Amino acid sequence: MQSEGGFLTYVLAQLKRSVELGGFPEDFYAMISRPKRILHVYIPVKMDSGRIEVFEGYRVQHNDALGPFKGGIRFHPEVTLADDVALAILMTLKNSLAGLPYGGAKGAVRVDPKRLSQRELEELSRGYARAIAPLIGDLVDIPAPDVGTNSQIMAWMVDEYSKIAGRNAPAVFTSKPPELWGNPVREYATGFGVAVAAREMAKRLWDGIEGKTVAVQGLGNVGRWTAYWLAKLGAKVVAVSDINGVAYKKEGLNVDIIANNRGLGGPALLEAFVSKDGAQYVKDPDAILAVDVDIFIPAAIENVIRSDNAGRVKARLVVEGANGPTTPEAERVLYQRGVVVVPDILANAGGVIMSYLEWVENLQWLSWDEEETRKRLEAIMVNNVARVYQRWQKEKWTMRDAAIVTALERIYKAMKLRGWI
Repeated sequence: MQSEGGFLTYVLAQLKRSVELGGFPEDFYAMISRPKRILHVYIPVKMDSGRIEVFEGYRVQHNDALGPFKGGIRFHPEVTLADDVALAILMTLKNSLAGLPYGGAKGAVRVDPKRLSQRELEELSRGYARAIAPLIGDLVDIPAPDVGTNSQIMAWMVDEYSKIAGRNAPAVFTSKPPELWGNPVREYATGFGVAVAAREMAKRLWDGIEGKTVAVQGLGNVGRWTAYWLAKLGAKVVAVSDINGVAYKKEGLNVDIIANNRGLGGPALLEAFVSKDGAQYVKDPDAILAVDVDIFIPAAIENVIRSDNAGRVKARLVVEGANGPTTPEAERVLYQRGVVVVPDILANAGGVIMSYLEWVENLQWLSWDEEETRKRLEAIMVNNVARVYQRWQKEKWTMRDAAIVTALERIYKAMKLRGWI
């Protein structure tokens, strides 16, 4: 495993390690470590002030051996092309592990969406959709939201693409509003999937999730809905955090506050737990790591569990809601202490699985109701956890190693059958 450094460096090191563990040929790594195509675009936007600002963007199409490219679009001021490549690789692995007929891709625009007006954000979104339109399509590359983007932005993008195509083209973008060919499960799909992964692992570690204590780091879309569904599945969520601090209640937080306050941002939601639920407020956000619980869910950003703080984690089970929240050094420390880490490409796949289900609906111009969709999503997550758990028990690797090697096997077989290697 590599030292704590760049995200792409870590992803490539883990990829190389998994290729070696799985006994794949070296030329497989040479191909899978590089994207098939990178589109670099510049999007001019007329700002409300009247001046023109030009934004830089990317679309990385990594691998399509298993099917169309699939991956989100990120709007973030610190995004880099290297990060986008790393995320596209992870999408290829995640989609393969989930058994989906997708390859992997990722898109990004270097921008802070919070500083744009609604009109500026719409113009940027439509401009990006126009810029990547020649390389996407419902059977080619299907984008979705990621950090800094949402269902409204997908609605603008699918509308812009439809104008170019001269027809309604709902299946080109997923995670759209329910009123515009989306599905209501998408709002909480990733968090629900993380909760299901935690429940399935808890069955194997303790014979059940009931009564197990949980701490969730992050109150964005993934973290809040993970907390909500874990409580509904029988766990006791005693702590949640955002960038400002931690809300803690030994008896368990009332997660209905999440469902009843969907429009609240993380800080406001944290305050609601304190003011409405009587939770204790701790100003130090890093204190969430040291809460004495059975299960810890890092659902904020990457590299939050590092070699310098891994020793503070008291949980026996860590389930990664965020992408890359645990550094390789930290994972080694946790592994040596007997802590089980359920990796991101397994745990947080609920979002892309839901995107697949929405895509199937759109291609056929049909719709499933919320309960039916959630059952389909849950069944895929349960099956994925079972397969990775069995491989982990057989090989005695880390669970991440087991997940990535399992994902690589499917990709390798597809590439070999196609005659690529």
